[in-house]
This record gives sequence, structure tokens and C-alpha cells, in this order.
Amino acid sequence: MTTATPKAPLRSAAMIASIADAGVPTTKAPLGAALNKVAESDPRIVGLSADLAKYTDMHIFRDKFPDRFFQMGMAEQSLLMAAAGMAEVGLVPFASTYSVFATRRAYDFLCLDIAEPNINVNIMAALPGLTTGYGPSHQATEDINILRGIPNLTIIDPCDAVDIEQAIPQLVDTPGPTYTRLLRGAVPRILDQYDYEFELGKAKVVRPGDDALLVSSGLMTMRALLVAEELSKQGIEVSVLHCATIKPFDEETVAREVNTDRPVFTLENHTVIGGLFSCVAEALAKQGIGKKIHHIALPDEFLAAGALPTLHDRYGLSKNAVLERVLQELKKP
Repeated sequence: MTTATPKAPLRSAAMIASIADAGVPTTKAPLGAALNKVAESDPRIVGLSADLAKYTDMHIFRDKFPDRFFQMGMAEQSLLMAAAGMAEVGLVPFASTYSVFATRRAYDFLCLDIAEPNINVNIMAALPGLTTGYGPSHQATEDINILRGIPNLTIIDPCDAVDIEQAIPQLVDTPGPTYTRLLRGAVPRILDQYDYEFELGKAKVVRPGDDALLVSSGLMTMRALLVAEELSKQGIEVSVLHCATIKPFDEETVAREVNTDRPVFTLENHTVIGGLFSCVAEALAKQGIGKKIHHIALPDEFLAAGALPTLHDRYGLSKNAVLERVLQELKKP
């Protein structure tokens, strides 16, 4: 079900606030619906959660397939080890928890029990980056940086419900492990307004434009598209390149799109260290492309707690903050 999102209130609950901007439609719990659809014809699919099914949208799967759902309690190491065992016997597990717990608390289990044997365990990690106002204990601002160095691991940073819905079947068919920065609850739905299809491992030009290039991932692609539409009203045509897959990174497409005379910005809901900006810079360096990249990202610090709209303004991720930053750079001589 898709509904229009009302204008963001001045205050919002730190944990459950939607990250959809005003006027952007939303879809409720797209992970659960997409997983149920695939599971109807694939009995190998099982769901697990570490006492967070309701808060990672896994409860949708639990309610429809109770015999294929496993509640592991508040024990993320056990969650990943159980998922690894299921994958070893031919099942396709989707394990859900918060990003901070999957990365900081259960890293060794993800690395050695799942990635090293290269088995199909799909980790659906909610509250990535600055999608909760509960402070550093719940804000996974560095999860991509932590995980990029693990061999065999595919990392997905979806923009919206369209990305999630289209990614699930492809994750089922991916032989090795995957980590998805899950958007939960009322998830934005914006990519279906463009000629876009999710393709694992590929970056896609969602919106063309000759005046600047915004290279984005995750919810920041929503912001990039909204900013591009605003700039278009001012006669400035901005291209948006969406990198839904962070690893393996589509270096060829990114380098081709960046290697023009257009100013380039990276936009990510992640610390500036080790995320999308780093991926782009590495890709350009490998190909000998000298190009200045303006980065819009979270700072290298522990972030404050509070209401999400306030925090996104404070740390430069809101639509207005991005718009102001891009205009500022474009107006420079």
C-alpha cells in the first residue's frame, strides 16, 4: 500500500520516525512483503531475528510462515551462527537485526562463519547510518567501513521500497553472503517515478543532467533526486547516479560518469571514511582519473541524539542542506 507522506513534524520519535521527505510516497514494510512473495514459491527461505522482528519488518514473514521463522533472542552472535548452519544445509536464511549489532557485536561470526565459507546468508540490517536519533549506541554510521574489507561479502545500500522489493529475489539467487542496509517501517517510494531497475552490482543513472553529477547511495539517492528536481526549476540540470551496490562496486560506470567536465558530489548516509566517497575516490585513482569530488556525508565523530529532521539538518543530509551545499559549489567561479 502506498500513501503520501505528510510534512515532517518539528518533533519526531527518535527511533520510529520515517526518513521519507514531505510529498514522497511511502510503502509499509517492503522487506516483509517482498520476502513473503518469494518464499511462497521457494521453501528454502527462512527468517530469523534477534528479538527485533517487529522493528525490522520481519514480523510480516513471521506471521505468514511461523514454521519457517526463528526467534533467537537478544543474541546476535547466535543469530548469525544459526543462519550459517541453516545455509550449510541448503536453506536460504534472511537474518534481521540492527546494523550496529550485526557489525560491531557479531563481526567475527559474520566474517569466519559466513563470509569465509562463502555461504548464502542474507543479513537485513535496520537503522543504518543516521536513521535513528538514539545516539551512537544505535547509529551505524560506520558499518560499510567495517564490512568492506570482508572477502566474499556483497553490500547493498537501497534507496527505497523499489530497491528492496527488486533486490530480494536477486539476493536469494546470490551464492555468497549479503548485507543490506535495511530501510524499515514507512519506506520512501521514489525510484518507480524513473526508468529504473535494481541490478545487483550495477550503478544506474536514474536522472540525466549536464550541469553537475550527484553520485549517491541509500536514502541519499532520494535526497539527490529531490534536489535535482528543485535545481531543474532554476534551469540547472543535475544527473543522479545511484549506487545501490557498494560491494562489488561498479567502478567502470562510476568512472565513466565522473570523468566529465561536470562538478561531482557524493552523497551518503555514512561517515565520510570508508563509504561511498572512498569507493569513488579509489575507483578514480585506479584508473588514473584526477577529479575533485565534493563529499556530502556524516562527519568522523559520534553523532548527537535527537529528532531525525533536526539531526539531518545539523549534519548536512537534509534536502535543504544538500541543495544549499550544491548551489554554493556551483556558484563558485
